Amino acid sequence: QARLFESGGGLVQAGDSLTLSCKIPRRSFGTYALAWFRQAPGLDGEFVAGVSRSGGRTVYADSVKGRFTIFRDSANNTVVLEMNNLKPEDTAVYTCAGRLGAGAEVFTARRYYTDWGQGTQVAVSS
Repeated sequence: QARLFESGGGLVQAGDSLTLSCKIPRRSFGTYALAWFRQAPGLDGEFVAGVSRSGGRTVYADSVKGRFTIFRDSANNTVVLEMNNLKPEDTAVYTCAGRLGAGAEVFTARRYYTDWGQGTQVAVSS
């Protein structure tokens, strides 16, 4: 299993933007499908966005479509989540996840992922 390290969380106001990054061990980066999940207090965790091993396919939760963008930064073996027009309901702990993937596969369920970060807090005030 690989250790994943998130950064970039913080407190922002509604309408602001924030970028989260997750560092993947270089030996794993090229073989992993990657994703972001989030969990708000008192709620179940949910899938936010995922990107395939190849980087050619992305999947988003309906709640973030058009506002969030996920992509692979191969130069820095990092998966990035750009979040725009943030809303108070985006407040949660965001965690990145990875697993061995093939081609264009994107996994949206937590149970498919083998490697996880510790999470980073995002708080959006109204």
